[in-house]
Amino acid sequence: MPPLNELTLTRPDDWHLHLRDDDVLDAVLESSAADFSRAIVMPNLVPPVVTHDDAIQYRQRIIKSRERLSGAAVKFEPLMTLYLTESTDPDDLRAAHAAGDVTAVKLYPAGATTNSASGVKQIQAVYPVLEVMQREGIVLCVHGEVTDPEIDIFDREAVFIERVLIPLRNAFPELRIVSEHVTTADGVAYVQSQQQFHACTITPHHLMLNRNHMLVGGIRPHYYCLPILKRQQHQAALVAAATSGDERFFLGTDSAPHHTHAKESACGCAGVFNAPNTLSVLATVFEEQNALHRLEAFTSLNGPKFYGLAPNEETITLVREENPVSFPDTVVCGEESITVFNPGVPLYWQVSKRS
Repeated sequence: MPPLNELTLTRPDDWHLHLRDDDVLDAVLESSAADFSRAIVMPNLVPPVVTHDDAIQYRQRIIKSRERLSGAAVKFEPLMTLYLTESTDPDDLRAAHAAGDVTAVKLYPAGATTNSASGVKQIQAVYPVLEVMQREGIVLCVHGEVTDPEIDIFDREAVFIERVLIPLRNAFPELRIVSEHVTTADGVAYVQSQQQFHACTITPHHLMLNRNHMLVGGIRPHYYCLPILKRQQHQAALVAAATSGDERFFLGTDSAPHHTHAKESACGCAGVFNAPNTLSVLATVFEEQNALHRLEAFTSLNGPKFYGLAPNEETITLVREENPVSFPDTVVCGEESITVFNPGVPLYWQVSKRS
C-alpha cells in the first residue's frame, strides 16, 4: 500500500482546554477554534468558575472574543465546566447542567497544578455533590494526582489511583469519570480495567515526549507541565492506548498558555501551549505507529460518544508535505508572547482544508 499523503477527518473536539481570560483568551482562542469544533474549557481562573452564574459569564467572554474570528472558527463552541470545591452547591450544579450551561465538573486536588488552591482537600467532603452527578449523569473530570509532599512527583498519579480513584469508583460505580491527561502505564491500565462509566484523555505532548526530553542536556521549561512527563515506558503505554482505537481514550490537549517570561523564570509555570500544532503532532505519532486509520476515533469520535454528543458534521483535511511544516515560535499577547510547543522533531503533516 502506498504511503498516505492526505487524511480527511470528522472535525475534532478538544476535551481538555485552558483558554484563560482577558488578553490571553484573545491571544489563544483562534489557535483552538481554527481546528476544533468544541472544547471542554477548564475553570481554574482567578477567581475560579464555581457557580452557574460564573460559567455563564465566562462563556459570554469567550463568545465575545470569538466575534473577532472568521471561517470555521466562528462556530467554535465552548463547553463549560465548574470548579469543584468543598462548598459547591449541588442544586446550583443541577440547575446549570439542566440548562445546558455546564457540561462537566472539574476535580482539582488542592495545590495539584496551576490555580488549584481552591481545590478539594478531603474527597469525602464532596460526596453529596458526586451523588447528584451520578444521578444526573454529569461528567466528573479528574486531575489525578495526590499533593502529599512526601510523595515523589513522578509517583503522584499512581498513588492517586490507589488512594483516591479506586475508593471513589467503589463509592460511585456509575459516576461518569474522565481521568484527564493520563501520563503513566498505571493510569492506562486502570482505565482499561473499567467499563462504560470511565474514560481518559491523553495530551499530544505526553505522546511525543518523556522526561528525558525535558531534562537531558539542559532543562527545557516549555516542556514542564503537570502531570509532569514520565519515563519512556510510560510514554510508550500512552502511545499504545491512543493509537489502539479503544473508545475509552480520546484527545484532551491540555493546551495551557502562559506568558513566555513566566515559563522561563526562576520558578516557571506548568503548562504547554500546543493548540497551534496539535493535529500535526498527532498525525506524526499515529503515522509512526501505522495507525493513521485510527486517528479520527481518537480526535473526533470517542470523546463525543462518552459525553453523549453527536460527532461534528464538518470535516478537516490534513496533507503530508514533502518538506517539514513550520509553525510560529510564539503567539503575540499584548506586549508579551506565548511560546508555542516545539516537539523537537520535524512535522510533515498540516491542516489544508476546514469545512
